[in-house]
Amino acid sequence: MNLPLFIARKIYGGKTDSKQVSRPAIRIATAGVAIGLAVMLISVSVVLGFKHTIRDKVIGFGSHIQVANFMTMQTGDSYPIQMGDSMITVLKSTPGVKHVQRYAMKQGILKTDHDFLGVVFKGIGPEYDTTFLHQNIKQGIIPRFRDDSNGNKILISQSIADKLGVKSNDKIYSYFIDQNGVRTRRFIIAGIYQTNLSQYDDFTCFTDLNTIVKLNGWDHDQATGAELIVKDFDKVDDVESGLVAKVNRTLDRYGETYSSKTIRDLCPQIFSWLGLLDLNVWIILTLMIAVAGVTMISGLLIIILERTVMIGILKAIGARNKTIRHTFMWFAAFIICKGMLIGNLIGLGLITLQRFIGFVKLDPQTYYVNTVPVEYNLPLFIILNVSTLLICLFVLIAPSYLISHIHPAKSMRYE
Repeated sequence: MNLPLFIARKIYGGKTDSKQVSRPAIRIATAGVAIGLAVMLISVSVVLGFKHTIRDKVIGFGSHIQVANFMTMQTGDSYPIQMGDSMITVLKSTPGVKHVQRYAMKQGILKTDHDFLGVVFKGIGPEYDTTFLHQNIKQGIIPRFRDDSNGNKILISQSIADKLGVKSNDKIYSYFIDQNGVRTRRFIIAGIYQTNLSQYDDFTCFTDLNTIVKLNGWDHDQATGAELIVKDFDKVDDVESGLVAKVNRTLDRYGETYSSKTIRDLCPQIFSWLGLLDLNVWIILTLMIAVAGVTMISGLLIIILERTVMIGILKAIGARNKTIRHTFMWFAAFIICKGMLIGNLIGLGLITLQRFIGFVKLDPQTYYVNTVPVEYNLPLFIILNVSTLLICLFVLIAPSYLISHIHPAKSMRYE
């Protein structure tokens, strides 16, 4: 029989005088562990949800890796690069690449009878993965984008629609100004999307790849570039290194140079901002562990002092200091586990409510989302629970040595 565990269970589950000082101390220690763990679970869930939601929106517009003309990557303007079947095959054969889709860019002006707005048209073909657009469509439909004919349909954002006062199925004129003069196209607004990512929503429209290629005066096998979706985003840098060795600095048949960049390189400000959230999580975790540890230390000291007579009796009948220390460590473990159970119920309960109800709202103009995003991460939640238990027990080792300074003879007079 494990004697320390047996005694700890009797002490913890036994009926005691309600006036004992240890009762409030135990409640406070339990509450400290519960609140600390609940805050940690919620913080991790919110930060992961927020980071992945914003990251997925940025990736939805720019994919994981872009391969384009070297001048396009350096200046931001749209220069043509050959993106025929042979190059697509080369890109698809790169280890780690899951999907390849062409795109072409063109600046233009959308005009109604009462207003006009400068936008960027993004031409996409039939191979383009429109899952992201379907997830964020608000009105109308996603048109079938083509690369062999002009559908004269565009997809605009809710931000653009509000500024111009248009809706789905409306007709709208666009003007394109370049060295060839001014050209006009009339489009039908097939649908309206909304991602709340203002950097893109404010100016990005989607239309047929063939339309933009023709407006740019390029050949049928040219495009602004190709977007690559990788199998594992955590290995995107490794995939990009493979592209650097295979594709970068090579020339197409027009004499243009290929180059590539990851989405992190294309949007460094957003990913740097998301990276700062990790620091906030570590600060919160440290503070909450400290709160739980301090409350447990104070609670254990109060319990030891209140049980001085019991400690003296146990020593008098031959119990060693190690046995008594283990008894109180088991007692503390019961308190910690109860606090963790309550903390999990509170934390996971609030996370679940937010996931399905979304009762905590945010300003999308500032945070890019309407509600606080949360994410379940079971392995990380388990690690938090195990870490909380181990750290709280570890910080109690030193205070437990107070037992060795209690002498049986003096403890009899303590009461």
